[in-house]
Amino acid sequence: MPAIGVITFELRLEDAHSLKDKRHYVKSLKDRLRAKFNVAVSEIDHQELWQRALVACVTVSPDQAFAEQVLQSVEREASSLLGPLLVGVTTEWLA
Repeated sequence: MPAIGVITFELRLEDAHSLKDKRHYVKSLKDRLRAKFNVAVSEIDHQELWQRALVACVTVSPDQAFAEQVLQSVEREASSLLGPLLVGVTTEWLA
């Protein structure tokens, strides 16, 4: 049975003073995760706010154990990149 895993990151960007500042953080995170882990990444909420972002990553795998491993690696990478800017992480499984 295929596994679809979604991991969501909540970011607090207190140093961002404009949407341009925010885009720098979000784009950097999205590009890095896409390139390194081959996951789909999108900003899914708070697009109009300067100092908050909600970013989701999705992986699809025929094996849930492998999908879990991918999402754990994505979480470690995001945590190391963002540090204290990362204030919340949620993982969900579909299918």
